[in-house]
Amino acid sequence: MSENVLMTATTPSTPSAPSSPSTPFSPMTPDTPSANHTPSTDARSPSPHAKTDNNAKKGSIPGLLGLLPFIRPYRVQVVWAGLFLILAAASTLCFPYALRLLIDQGLSANSSRSELTWHFFLLFWVSVALAFFSSARFYMVSWLGERITSDVRQTVYAHVLKQSPAFFEVTQTGEVLSRLSSDTTLVQTVVGSSLSMGLRNLVMGIGALLMLIWTNPMLMLQVIVLLIVVVAPSVALGKRVRKLSRASQDRVADTSAIAQEVLNAIPVVQSYTAEVREAERYQSASSQAFSTAIKRVRARSLLVAFILTTTSAALLWGLYQGALSVMEGTLSAGELGQTLVYVLLLASAFAVLGEVYGDLLRAAGATERLIELLNTRSPVLEPEAPMVIVRQTGGAQLEVKNVSFSYPSRADKEALSQLNFTIKAGENAALLGPSGAGKTSVFSLLLRFYDPQQGEIRLNGIPIQSMALRDLRQGIGLVPQEPVIFSTSAYENILYGNPQASKADVLRAAKAAFADEFIEQLSNGYDTYLGERGVRLSGGQKQRIAIARAILKNPPLLLLDEATSALDANSERMVQLALDKAMEDRTTLVIAHRFSTVKKCNPLLVLEHGKLVESGNHEELLALGGLYAKLAKLQFQTPEKA
Repeated sequence: MSENVLMTATTPSTPSAPSSPSTPFSPMTPDTPSANHTPSTDARSPSPHAKTDNNAKKGSIPGLLGLLPFIRPYRVQVVWAGLFLILAAASTLCFPYALRLLIDQGLSANSSRSELTWHFFLLFWVSVALAFFSSARFYMVSWLGERITSDVRQTVYAHVLKQSPAFFEVTQTGEVLSRLSSDTTLVQTVVGSSLSMGLRNLVMGIGALLMLIWTNPMLMLQVIVLLIVVVAPSVALGKRVRKLSRASQDRVADTSAIAQEVLNAIPVVQSYTAEVREAERYQSASSQAFSTAIKRVRARSLLVAFILTTTSAALLWGLYQGALSVMEGTLSAGELGQTLVYVLLLASAFAVLGEVYGDLLRAAGATERLIELLNTRSPVLEPEAPMVIVRQTGGAQLEVKNVSFSYPSRADKEALSQLNFTIKAGENAALLGPSGAGKTSVFSLLLRFYDPQQGEIRLNGIPIQSMALRDLRQGIGLVPQEPVIFSTSAYENILYGNPQASKADVLRAAKAAFADEFIEQLSNGYDTYLGERGVRLSGGQKQRIAIARAILKNPPLLLLDEATSALDANSERMVQLALDKAMEDRTTLVIAHRFSTVKKCNPLLVLEHGKLVESGNHEELLALGGLYAKLAKLQFQTPEKA
């Protein structure tokens, strides 16, 4: 047997990093708060989705400022993108001036063929410059969009993985998946396309406006006044679009949550012939999403139509005045052509800005939803100065002292009340009791999925809240009642227990759990893909894979939650033998209802309504004639015939 992690510690004042760089799911969150940061959202706060209405009333475009921490690492790329953007806009603004020179000089009666050719070459080189700078801008901006979106997606995913189960009590998985997919896609659209287009057209529009003011200042002052009149209604319509955009994204998230929940429970849905009912529920959610989306599209269409109509009217007025100036002889044909192109550039810039503004409003809502997830803090915090855990052989002594605990979503009901017990190192103990007695709650507290409201839990005399979460959980092995099988090979599923293990270690663990015999019979042996949630395996085979995974981890404390409940009699016998061997030189805590499993455990801890009501070995508790004796009698007695 390889060396176990015995929970002993050096001086508490010696800090250790909560996790090493090799830790799976290590966070990438920018500006991550310190371990002792006070959580802004406790376990009882509503889900991010529940905050929708309040957040819809916040500011609009400033919501995009939440992306700044993700943009900062790429300052150099941003500078290059900005430089190419300015040069592309400048090249566009040079085109009307080159066109004016062509009309007034190259096409004049006194110009030669060479002068005409030179002017056309000038226009050609302006076009080449525009093409080069535009393509360079497109590449840099697209690169930034892809990189930043990937960072956001990874950061949000890593952050969600660190949340305690209390987070998922109030947040649907489908809601989180919607934010990881739909919302990040909106962010990518803006950062990688719309924002660049908006900035380019803003620079180009300002440049065209300045050129028009320079060539005909009195005329353009009239146009500017008209454009200012356009701004106020546009902002008002923009706020309406943003609110509807946020609501539309939330409704789409609702449909994703329903679909994810139902697809994960498809055997139950079909067994209850609820396909039509669930399809109607999804259709109802989709209809609400469609209705909200149509309201958003209608409001955005009005916004775009208003901007296009009013800006076109204002700029046509300016063009009309310019045409009158040519007729009066105060403006040349080349200057009119230049004015015409600048007017078209200005009009198109405002039109594109109207479209981009709508995209920015949608992205602002998406960014706020993502930042809400990142601002959600787990109530289970890392200690400021974690104990340093020293490796040595042997099991871990477990002490539960005066522990009282209520689930955050059911704060008015205690799951555990003043619970006290001690399990010595190397003992194999069992938790028993009727459903709802608090057995699984004990496991959740041991793994620090939750923290008790009162009392403490110690491993080898060390309070578990003084340990780094990684160190604590690395020293505990869990075999759940419903084994989790990942969508990968049998080998990778076992290796999950210890990614640094050798192939020989994996094979030994599989043989110890009696999983080797059926794995070898699979089409590709250990390399066989097991399907989503292990659909290609039977319940007993899944359980043996999970047991092999725990054996490979080789922890000093092993938690077995009905580990043999899904096995047939023969498999149960083989696995029980494997577990007996695996439980040597380690502490084991078993939840079981089968008395054939727990008779050899000592002590037996009997819970009822979250309290410890009996403890002792099998014979002692039978002689006591209490709850344990009643449960044993119910299990072994033969029902009377009617």
